[in-house]
Amino acid sequence: MGASYYQFCPVAKAMELLDERWTMLIVRELLAGSERFNELRRGVPRMSPTLLSKRLNQLVCAGIADKQGDRYVLTPAGEELRPVVDALAVWGLRWIGELGDRDLDPKLLLWDMRRNTALDAVPDDRTVVFFVFPDVPPRNRHWWLVLTPEAADVCDIDPGYETSVTVTADLRTMVAIWRGDTPWQDALRSGALQIQGPEPLRRSLPTWFALSPYAAVPRPAVHAGSGRAEIAAVFGDNE
Repeated sequence: MGASYYQFCPVAKAMELLDERWTMLIVRELLAGSERFNELRRGVPRMSPTLLSKRLNQLVCAGIADKQGDRYVLTPAGEELRPVVDALAVWGLRWIGELGDRDLDPKLLLWDMRRNTALDAVPDDRTVVFFVFPDVPPRNRHWWLVLTPEAADVCDIDPGYETSVTVTADLRTMVAIWRGDTPWQDALRSGALQIQGPEPLRRSLPTWFALSPYAAVPRPAVHAGSGRAEIAAVFGDNE
């Protein structure tokens, strides 16, 4: 647990645990289906392994997660944080300004795309998608997604398979597509995105990815006080 606010308010008591740096992002990763330590690391690539281990132990001690062998699984208390994370995402999309350059991370982008691959839409044969981000430093410029109907894997080194299709775009453009800010077709028409490969693969590639879970969230600003209604409209009101 973090430092106490010494208030009886339940918000204060909850935030003593949840407002420590990285904690809610780890919860986000657990809600997204990551369970093993290395999977969680790929969802928070700029977090040190030592701090990740510490935060996971805190979540286990607090009853938010349970450690089962080499897996971390959310408890019912942890699952109850799902609408909290969803609401934060909606609020962040509506009210936080443009992304800074340091917010753009190819590691997180490709990991997120990998776990949101529509496996029932990919070709029957193994398909290798080669991503090139010309504006990124050389060590993080090239990425590969290896797709089959059974699984998707992301590689930061050449996996040794023949490339099926190549996607070239600035990292900001690809993030905008993934977040739902820019449609695939608009990016292609403008030349900001290029897809090279056999025509059937070029045409079908956008259907292989389900986009960010929050890509469909409406972006226009709303009047103060109406946030609850907007969130209910997006995620459904269970009351």
